Amino acid sequence: MHVDLWEWFALGGIALVLILVDLFGHVRKAHEPTIKEAATWSAFYVAIALLFGLVILWQHGGTLAGEYYGGYAVEKALSVDNIFVFIIVIASFKVPRLYQQKVLLYGIVMALLMRLVFILLGKALIDQFVWMFFIFGAFLLYTAIGQVRQGVDDPDDKQDEIENYKPNGIVRFAEKTFRVTEGFVGQRLVVRREGKSWITPLFLCIVAIGTIDLVFALDSIPAIYGLTDEPYIVFAANVFALLGLRQLFFLVDGLLEKLIYLHYGLAVILGFIAVKLIIHAFHGYDMLLGIPEPGIGVSLGVIIGVIFITVIASIWGNKKREAQKADEAKTNPVAATDSQAPNAQNSDQASPAGKPNSLNTETDNGRGPHEV
Repeated sequence: MHVDLWEWFALGGIALVLILVDLFGHVRKAHEPTIKEAATWSAFYVAIALLFGLVILWQHGGTLAGEYYGGYAVEKALSVDNIFVFIIVIASFKVPRLYQQKVLLYGIVMALLMRLVFILLGKALIDQFVWMFFIFGAFLLYTAIGQVRQGVDDPDDKQDEIENYKPNGIVRFAEKTFRVTEGFVGQRLVVRREGKSWITPLFLCIVAIGTIDLVFALDSIPAIYGLTDEPYIVFAANVFALLGLRQLFFLVDGLLEKLIYLHYGLAVILGFIAVKLIIHAFHGYDMLLGIPEPGIGVSLGVIIGVIFITVIASIWGNKKREAQKADEAKTNPVAATDSQAPNAQNSDQASPAGKPNSLNTETDNGRGPHEV
C-alpha cells in the first residue's frame, strides 16, 4: 500500500511538536515529576497514538490501521523492558532525580533517529531478500528464549545488575576521547574550563541510553515487520511508543518488579511473531502453503490477549507471593528482618530511582568563572 511523502513529513512534524512540548513544558525546568503528572501525560501520549491510528484508518483502511495498532501494542509492551534497563543505566551513573527527564528525552530522541535508519535498512533488506524473514524469525525465537531465562532469574539479582553494569563501547570511547567532569554540573552536557571543553556524566548517560536502545531495536523492529511490510507503519509505532516512554518511566518506576510474568508474556508475543515471519518466508518460496499465515486480526488479538493475561497473572502472583512472605514473617520474624537489612543497604548505595547518595555533584551555583 502506497504512503505519500507528505505523510512522512506530517509524521515527522508531529514527532517534532511532541518533542518540543516535552522539552519546553517539562524538561527545560528541572523537576521531579509527580505520579499525577506522569499518569496524565502518559495517558495523553496513548490517546495521541490511538487517534493517529484513526487517521490511518480514514486514509488507508482497516488493514493498515490494524497493522499500526498491532505494531504499537508490541512496541509498547517491549518498551516496558526498555524501562528496566534505563533504570539500571541511570542508577549506575547516579543521575539526580531532577535531571532524569532530560537524560530520557535526549536519549529517546537519539534512539528514535537511529531506529529510523534501522527501519529503512530493514525494509531494503526484506524487499531484496525473502530469506531475511528466516533471519528475523530465528532471531526473535532466540530473543523469546532469552526472555524466558530472564523470567526464571531471581528478582533479587536486579540489584546486582545495577552494581555490575558496564558501559558499552561507544560510552567507553567517549570517556577515553573527551575530558569528563568528576560530577554533574547542573543540567549541563558540556562545560568549558580554562579554555578547554569538558563533557559531563549527564552527556555520557544520554549516549548510553541512546545507544543501548539499539539492542531493543533488534527485537522490536523485526517484530513489527512481522505484522506489516510498510516502513511508515513501523516508524509511526516506534515514534508514539518511544516518545511516551519518558512519562511511562516515572509512572512505573518501582512497579516493574510487580510484573513478575512480564518476560514470559513478551516471550509468547515474540515467539508468535517469529513463527508468523517464518511461515511468511516459506510462502515466499511457495512452500508450506497449506499452513495459513495469521492475519492482522488474529495477530492483534493474540498480542492484546497475552498482554492482558500477563498483567492479570502478575497481579494474582504478587498477591500470592506477598501472602507467603507474610506467613514466613509470622513463623520466623528474625529471618525476615535479616533478609530485609541487606536490601535496604543496597538501595542506599544505588537506588533504581537514581537518587544520588554521597554523590560528588557540581551545581550551577558552584561552577567556576570559565564554565558555560
